[in-house]
Amino acid sequence: MQSNALNPIEKRTSLSLALVFALRMLGLFMILPVFAIYGQHLTGYSPMWVGIAIGAYGLTQAFLQIPAGMMSDKFGRKPIIYGGLILFALGSIVAGMSTSVYGVTAGRALQGAGAIASAILALAADITREEQRPKTMATIGISIGIAFAIAMVLGPILAPLIGLHGLFFITAAGALCGIAIVKYLVPNVVNKAPRGETIPIPKLLVGLIKHPQLLRLDLGIFILHMTLTAMFIDLPLQLVKMGLKANVHWHLYLPALLVSFLLIIPMLIFGAKKNMNRQFFQFSIVLMAIALLLMALANHSIIFMFFCILIYFTAFNFLEASLPAFISMISPAGSKGSAMGIYSTSQFLGAFCGGILGGGAFQILGSSGLFFCLSALILFWFFITLGMHNPSKIRTFTYNAKIKDEKHAEDLTDKLVKLQGVLEVVTMRDEQTIYVKVNKQEFVEEDAKKIIN
Repeated sequence: MQSNALNPIEKRTSLSLALVFALRMLGLFMILPVFAIYGQHLTGYSPMWVGIAIGAYGLTQAFLQIPAGMMSDKFGRKPIIYGGLILFALGSIVAGMSTSVYGVTAGRALQGAGAIASAILALAADITREEQRPKTMATIGISIGIAFAIAMVLGPILAPLIGLHGLFFITAAGALCGIAIVKYLVPNVVNKAPRGETIPIPKLLVGLIKHPQLLRLDLGIFILHMTLTAMFIDLPLQLVKMGLKANVHWHLYLPALLVSFLLIIPMLIFGAKKNMNRQFFQFSIVLMAIALLLMALANHSIIFMFFCILIYFTAFNFLEASLPAFISMISPAGSKGSAMGIYSTSQFLGAFCGGILGGGAFQILGSSGLFFCLSALILFWFFITLGMHNPSKIRTFTYNAKIKDEKHAEDLTDKLVKLQGVLEVVTMRDEQTIYVKVNKQEFVEEDAKKIIN
């Protein structure tokens, strides 16, 4: 078996869990481009309540994300995933049966209570080998981007035919399909990946929240999803005012998304090859601020708005792809799971706060004022990134080792830390695991394997 390729079990795991993740995110995203238009018949409708309803899932998701991950370590990955998908389906049904914006909000909050992202990622890590884990995580990450793109198209197409209620019922059906996929397609495992790689560890959280580099990234994903949610409280309404009927909004979203995916591919490749990830990252933030600023001025031209949306999606997709990779590279050795837990919490909190910000700013400042506000927020993010390190050269390796006692652990750590390119070594005797954080351009992995073996 070649160690540089996914084996059949790893392929099945990657694709099946990516599909579960995508079905769930598809349901959450589908109402984003249509709720402001098709929710106007709901009792209690207002821009503020549109924002709260759209972002409600983020609040419960943020608070339950880390606890659900830790529970999966205690009770098993699949039971927690089943429970989360059942809650998600129930929330979808509650929202679908509601005739008021308050009921939809309650349903969205219940959807978010099915916080299974940590458990899914941990299960993926359990089944895959350490050297193949990044490919599996990347597959799941890509599925989120694909789900977002499909949702931007399906939402405007289906909403005129089946209404908001129908969209929620389809979402519930997707969650039930997810349960079947986990049961019949995802392999059953008895091994677990090292906890530090997958599951948040409570004693590490406070230190990681204060970590200057990680804090910049956590604030970044918070602001990114806050602006995304806030933008869609007004954007669909603006497109209708410009003469684009709601059922054909996908004519604008689909080409913009497809072209944006094509544009970010060379950015990602060139940034990785030239160690310019940070520069492209900051360029994308500026690009997003410009796009939002231009949206404030695009009052009548559909073509002009299309180019604004294209610029926005290009920046958004690049940033969305880069941020988790940066977290993985920068997080201290043995604490990736905890760092990703904080990151995910920040992301979902951003979605919730974006709903409140968007609804409030739209009511008080109007459409142009909302986009000016969001552009200023993105520029604030840019200034936060000025002190950010370039993570391109950093990688953490995880090794299983037979550690006899504390003295043996200290000897291994001392030898490994002296190797060229090694930045940090964490040896976990209880887990029989060693984490080695390195500069990948200087580190020779064979030297580390000789010491450990």
